[in-house]
Amino acid sequence: MTDHIPTPRSQEPEDIQKRNFIKGLTAAILGFMTFFLTIPFVSYLIPASREGTDKKFIKVPHFPAIPVGKPTKMTFEDVDVQAFITSNVVYDIWVIKHAADKATVYSPLCPHLNCRYTFVNNQFACPCHGSLFNQDGKVTGGPSPRPLDTLPYKIEAGELYVQWKLYKAGIPEKVEA
Repeated sequence: MTDHIPTPRSQEPEDIQKRNFIKGLTAAILGFMTFFLTIPFVSYLIPASREGTDKKFIKVPHFPAIPVGKPTKMTFEDVDVQAFITSNVVYDIWVIKHAADKATVYSPLCPHLNCRYTFVNNQFACPCHGSLFNQDGKVTGGPSPRPLDTLPYKIEAGELYVQWKLYKAGIPEKVEA
C-alpha cells in the first residue's frame, strides 16, 4: 500500500485572488442568466396593457368600391399580441352595402357548427350540413338554430370599420364565445 499524503490547498495570496475572481465571475454569469430567464415569467404575471380590452374597430379596405345590394366577401387584417407572440390575423366577412353609410355585416361562420358558408343562387349556403339563409340572414332551410350572426360595425368618412366577434355555435341564442 502506498502512503498517499494529500496536498494541502495553496494558501498563497495569488491563488486566493484567482479563486475569488473565478467565484465572482461565475456568480456574475449565473446572475445575468437568471435575470434574463426570469424576465418572461415576471412579464407573464404583470397584467397586459389595457389596449386590447376595448374591442377595437378594424378598417375593412375597399368598402367604397363594392356594389350596393350585392353580398360581397371581404377580408381585413389585424395584429394579435399574446404575451411575446405577435401575429397577423386575417378575417373574412360578408358585407351587403345598402347605401354609402349603411350596410349589413355578417360573420362568415354558420351558427350551426361554425363552418364557412358561401353565397350561391341568391342565398347563403353552408356546405357542412345544408343550412340556407336569405340575404337578410334568416334561416330558410337546414339545421341552423338561429339566423346569421351580424358583427358590430361603423362607417366613418365612407370607410367601413368592423369589430370582430366569435359567437358560440349550435345554440339558439347569440352568445359571444
